[in-house]
Amino acid sequence: MTGPRYRFAPSPTGFLHVGGARTALWNWALARKEGGTFVLRIEDTDEARNRPEWTQGIIDALAWLGVHADDPHFEGPYFQSQYADQHVATAQRLFAQGAAYYCDMTPADIEARNKAEGTQGYQGWSRDLGLGPGPGRVLRFRVPPGTTVVHDLVRGDVSFDNALIEDFVLLRGNGSPMFLLANVVDDLAMGITHVIRAEEHLSNTPKQQMIWEALGAQPPVWGHVPLLVNEQRKKISKRRDKVALEQYRDEGYLAQAMVNYLMTLGWTPKGDSEIAGWASMEADFRLEDVNHSPAFFDLKKLAAFNGEYIRAMTPAEFLEAGRPWLTAADAPYPVDRFDEGVFLAMAPHIQPRCVTLADAPGLVDFLFQPEVAVDAEAWAKATGTPEAVAVFRGALAAYEGLGDWSADALKAGLEAVGEANGLKLGKAQAPVRVAVTGRTVGPPLFESLECLGRDETLRRLRLAAALLP
Repeated sequence: MTGPRYRFAPSPTGFLHVGGARTALWNWALARKEGGTFVLRIEDTDEARNRPEWTQGIIDALAWLGVHADDPHFEGPYFQSQYADQHVATAQRLFAQGAAYYCDMTPADIEARNKAEGTQGYQGWSRDLGLGPGPGRVLRFRVPPGTTVVHDLVRGDVSFDNALIEDFVLLRGNGSPMFLLANVVDDLAMGITHVIRAEEHLSNTPKQQMIWEALGAQPPVWGHVPLLVNEQRKKISKRRDKVALEQYRDEGYLAQAMVNYLMTLGWTPKGDSEIAGWASMEADFRLEDVNHSPAFFDLKKLAAFNGEYIRAMTPAEFLEAGRPWLTAADAPYPVDRFDEGVFLAMAPHIQPRCVTLADAPGLVDFLFQPEVAVDAEAWAKATGTPEAVAVFRGALAAYEGLGDWSADALKAGLEAVGEANGLKLGKAQAPVRVAVTGRTVGPPLFESLECLGRDETLRRLRLAAALLP
């Protein structure tokens, strides 16, 4: 596919970070919008920390977000380890043309020299020694004099004084390539035209741009996007924050809600609402509109987004999305008692109460449990007055003679019993709800009774009536 080539290059050393997921989505939106290509490259050269399951996890997490190999704009995954020979060959090319040199100073040597001379960092001491490769010798890039200007689509032109950048290492003492070199070589090999990544990489960019230029190549278009921070305005971290995208997926967050929310972290969709579909966000997204400031990863706001998307689903969509939780082995009812028809009837009444899909089983469990454990304290409180007891007995009698078992008729029947005993509907519902559902709060009572059915509702009410003094 022709057009610009964007890339997302995660390391398979853990779950997909929500910050990385946002970066992937922004690259994905731009690649699709501009008729280009999104390249997935797995940077798997850290053999001590890489695990194959992490690689597959990244691929699966991206696919959950809608970034998947079935799309013609998607290319990869490629693996950085496959380009190791090119990394070393490029380093040797830089050495041969005088853009790099070998250095035999160890970290201890550098520390001692700095202490003796009152300096800091590596001061280019081996630049003119004419050393060749040898055991333990690193290959350093010869930083040129002057200023490096990074043209950044998010931050504008950023200038770096080359005098403040020490001659950085391209090959370690064991001959293995450094991250800076490998990234440039990979991007060159894959024809990457745009590098859009987190702000924390901006300090590496002048060094990488120097390598591009030393190789006679046009550097890519750069874009460094704002960091994500927690409520303390600290960079979110897996050590103290919930940052794994897969964890949100497994907790019942919807992919559409997560995509919408991540897209808004540093950028605002057009219109009056941040709730927006992918097509409109893809069409409207521009790096030039991204905010420079860190973006607050607000869990409450994410929950609100998710709730909006759950409420917008049809009952059938809600059932299918929630099925992994509704039919899980650890559901709060025997799975073989789960009834799709009953759930579909109840769905519109529980969707407004769901923050995540994982909330659904706990809101309908009483419909599928063979027996409901009535909370003794709640029952005592709900029937703690003579009026409440009279209402409960009256409701049982009214429901036993009710011909129309609909929510409206059930409500009217209880309302009449309540008025006859001096209780408003809110108070009159309490003992019936506890008797039927086992608790004091839950979905709308009369719709619940309609879905539960006449026979089971009356059975539970009679069992509860036996508990009255």
